[in-house]
Amino acid sequence: MKKIVVVMGICAIALLAQCEKEKDTTFLITNNSVGQLEKVSLIRDLEVIFYQDSIVKDTMKLTSGLGARSIKIYEKGGNHLLTLTPSSDSIPRIQNVRINDPRFKTEKGIGLNSTFKDIKEKYTIQKIVTAINNIVIFVKDSDIYFTIDKSQLPESLRYVSSPNIEAVQVPDHAKIKYLMVGWE
Repeated sequence: MKKIVVVMGICAIALLAQCEKEKDTTFLITNNSVGQLEKVSLIRDLEVIFYQDSIVKDTMKLTSGLGARSIKIYEKGGNHLLTLTPSSDSIPRIQNVRINDPRFKTEKGIGLNSTFKDIKEKYTIQKIVTAINNIVIFVKDSDIYFTIDKSQLPESLRYVSSPNIEAVQVPDHAKIKYLMVGWE
């Protein structure tokens, strides 16, 4: 009888240990998912995916009449979680995801509260593209990209429209302005 109790106890401990290992993916960003949203998700499925949250669709139609230009997902408490851009396909999917909540983090731990130094330490930078007010950082082997406001750059680079900004020119303390995932 004692052997059965010991075996049952070991099984119970193993089961509890396994349950603790399961990772909470509610705010996890991967190449194929952002929280509950998956790369293959269709726009029509958003009501099911975010059944506990509020979905606000931009009702302004595109010139081609293809529906919303952006879809905002809000937590029931009012926190803005995500802004989604649908594709213009006949069966629309998610084209871009803009992360609005700092609780979302990549598999490597990068989120909206991270800095350029954090990005450099965790990812290999593929290229940096300059825009009017921002720089966009693309990383290798990932659909994730980061935007940093030019106000975070040295003054000599803020007003230059040169497309060539190197990673060494971006200060380590520069904060992420936008965290995006582009699936199409």
